[in-house]
Amino acid sequence: MSLRLQAITREEHLAFVRTRSSASHMQVPSWGDVKPDWRAESLGWFDDGDGDGDGGRHHGGGGGGRLVGVGLVLLRPLPKVKRSLAYLPEGPVIDWHAADLAERWLEPMLAYLKTRGAFSVKMGPPVVARRWSADAVKTAIADPAARRLGDVEATTYEPGAVEVAERLRGMGWRRTEPGGEDGFAAGQPRYVFQVPFAGRSLEEIQRGLNQQWRRNIKKAEKAGVKVVRGGHDDLPAFYELYAETAERDRFIPRPLPYFQRMWTALTAEDPDRMRLYLAHHDGDVLAAATMLTVGSHVWYSYGASTSRKREVQPNNAIQWRMMADAHELGAAVYDFRGITDTLEESNHLLGLLRFKAGAGGEAVEYLGEWDFPLNRLLHKALDLYMARR
Repeated sequence: MSLRLQAITREEHLAFVRTRSSASHMQVPSWGDVKPDWRAESLGWFDDGDGDGDGGRHHGGGGGGRLVGVGLVLLRPLPKVKRSLAYLPEGPVIDWHAADLAERWLEPMLAYLKTRGAFSVKMGPPVVARRWSADAVKTAIADPAARRLGDVEATTYEPGAVEVAERLRGMGWRRTEPGGEDGFAAGQPRYVFQVPFAGRSLEEIQRGLNQQWRRNIKKAEKAGVKVVRGGHDDLPAFYELYAETAERDRFIPRPLPYFQRMWTALTAEDPDRMRLYLAHHDGDVLAAATMLTVGSHVWYSYGASTSRKREVQPNNAIQWRMMADAHELGAAVYDFRGITDTLEESNHLLGLLRFKAGAGGEAVEYLGEWDFPLNRLLHKALDLYMARR
């Protein structure tokens, strides 16, 4: 029997997320406030039968039943047409490994979104496919024959991921191919770097850092680098460094109001949802970074640094402080977010992969983002429009 799907309140949505050990920061109600160009809606899957669902709680939800899954859907209206693109970034938060994933979970979602005027649905199943240890990544970078991480033998393969992908294909979903040659999709990253914290002491995590990282942390300490937590008023200082980083690393920066909106929205939902850290040296701010937390999952979100005084190693200092604070918060994983999948020496993003891999941990591949065209003609028109941009 399929689950009943309907719009739910922010409070119901948040209460469900709090019962989970991990959910993406893009699947909490406040994330919708960060994206004013999209119309956000909280969706709830209800089990009206006697089955035990997916570990949810009893909530009203109009028709009774138990809330067993949630999703934040962002709806983007298409110009001149009364139809929208529906996007569930790194979601929804459902039982992805259910044998009846299609009939019970996803078909009700597609039917509901069709009634909301969606012509196409994009989602990012939070399902891990493969993992590569830091050593495997290091070996792959050093191997001139290895061109992409995805072509290198993984350290572990996650059971069930292939079945999930097959179920999606069987329903008519298709995986979005990443834009550009560096492995970064136009949406959310398929490859990320994570350091597992669960069951490890801070000393064990520190021992997992490579020699260069440990040396740089000591160097920063000796040079007198001080890492402090900032607030909303420190966002312009962060932004100045972020704009410099964007120019140096060749990406288009988001505007300052985006970060101010993000801070206001996320911290209103939970005071620890977003943190800002700044690395000072002799009255000079050299690096800054934002950190996001949902349950026991902590993300390093945005980083920024100046080219000045690089020798005092502010980037390693700021990361180590964030890792120590995440550990204190009870994090099960510290997530460095996106990495490039390319291992080409000429690629300017390879240095970032080296930096993240130096923290120990593992490279992680998710199933990527998937599209379902509810109206093939409009979906194709959107594809052509996106390709021409």
